[in-house]
Amino acid sequence: MTDVNGAANRHRYLIVGAGPAGLQLGYYLGQAGSDYLVVERAERPGEFFRHYPRHRKLISINKVHAVSTDPEIRLRWDWNSLLHEPAELPFAAYSREYFPGADDMVRYLGDFARHHELNVRYGTEVRRVEKSGTGFAVETGDGQVLHAECLIMATGWGRPNIPDVRGIEHAVGYESMSTDPADYAGQRVLILGKGNSAFETASALLGHASMIHLASPRPLRLAWNTKHPGDVRGHHGAVLDSYQFKTLHSVLDCVIDDIRPVGDRFEVHLTYTHAEGETAVMEYESVLRCTGFAMDTSVFGEGCRPKMTPNGRMPVTRPDWQSANVDGLYFAGTLAQDRDFKKASSAFIDGFRYNLRTLTALLRETYEGAPLGYDKVDLDAEALTAAVLDRVNWSSALWTQFEFLCDVLLVDAATGQVRHYHDLPEDYAVTRFGAEPHYYTFALRWGREEYPDVFAIERHPQPDRAAESAFIHPVIRRYRGGELVEELHLLEDLLAEWRRPERHVRPLHAFFTQDLGH
Repeated sequence: MTDVNGAANRHRYLIVGAGPAGLQLGYYLGQAGSDYLVVERAERPGEFFRHYPRHRKLISINKVHAVSTDPEIRLRWDWNSLLHEPAELPFAAYSREYFPGADDMVRYLGDFARHHELNVRYGTEVRRVEKSGTGFAVETGDGQVLHAECLIMATGWGRPNIPDVRGIEHAVGYESMSTDPADYAGQRVLILGKGNSAFETASALLGHASMIHLASPRPLRLAWNTKHPGDVRGHHGAVLDSYQFKTLHSVLDCVIDDIRPVGDRFEVHLTYTHAEGETAVMEYESVLRCTGFAMDTSVFGEGCRPKMTPNGRMPVTRPDWQSANVDGLYFAGTLAQDRDFKKASSAFIDGFRYNLRTLTALLRETYEGAPLGYDKVDLDAEALTAAVLDRVNWSSALWTQFEFLCDVLLVDAATGQVRHYHDLPEDYAVTRFGAEPHYYTFALRWGREEYPDVFAIERHPQPDRAAESAFIHPVIRRYRGGELVEELHLLEDLLAEWRRPERHVRPLHAFFTQDLGH
């Protein structure tokens, strides 16, 4: 790799990818006056959404009409808008549909980049990434070399995730399959996978195919059980209805052993995972692979190839979203979800937009010496109670990134004050403040018991049984160093308003009074 560009192509932060994550991070760095550049191989932003989802409906909700008029609270149910102030470009101006179209997202991202005059270089493909001194050298498709102190990969998924199945080459991938349901009329169709892309595909074919089977080794994960928006959503319920109502459409827990072409159809050998090793041979006219995507690491040189999760689909990150093994290499957007995988919403816009606001602050502290901001709160029970309740009743970040982002109250007994940090990953907070003798975190959490029926839960609406709350509710934790020493749950509330004196205010005030000794 030869540098022929000199100082003009040197930046503190280089962001690869102009999807929603790259644009959001670029916005925040630009607002801070930081030196950044976004590079995008396509000629416009949001290229992913020009192709996916294949049937052109997003699963991110767009709740245009909300009870509250407060813009921050309304963001709790706006899963598509990027953060910016003033909020002149709400996604609701682009679609009124509860499940909007992907083309609406494309238009929105293009307008966002233009409106904020983001520093994006389009038509710039990254061919190679190498370490260069304490930073990175990035070779582009036109032979230029860009240098950066800090490299942030916001590329999203780069390649299909192809399972290790004999004969998998005979399956047509989600990325290239026909989306015209008429092409499957009267066919027996096997769909590999049981995620949203699989159910999206099955829903589109339901009235056309003669038989649809969705297959994977593990049982179906329903979002209303797991509370994770990436698991199968309720609007695909017609497929499950068809399974239960004996239409021959089925959801199979099985291992696919072999896919063999036989004439104009496929012979599929499988082993059921919950049937004492029972095997079967099924025939299908079409086999579709809907098994998700993975990060493409082919651009990285050996000296900076990131460590990947065991399934090889995404990078392993430290608590500050930095690569586990490459200093200065960070991940943004859907690539940066391993620490809350299948829990909070870091895989989606409504989650990672808050992560990126926090990441901006962490980057600026590391590379620009800008101290991490905090508010000051008096060290007394009444002030701390007010600070906690004000935040949990208002913050969209804590609401969306439940069980991942938290606020921190760091006690300084010498000054009689508390430093209040906002929206930090809890694992990061415990690492950062692990030497401190007295601090609290507070966040919103779900009850995580296994309920036989999530729509028929026996509730216990007494403050002293708040830890048994099934719905999202505030949890305050007291730490001594890295040790969790005490925890208080506040009762769930149907409208997510935690200000009732007997249920929320008094229990929290009593907790702080006892803990502080006054």
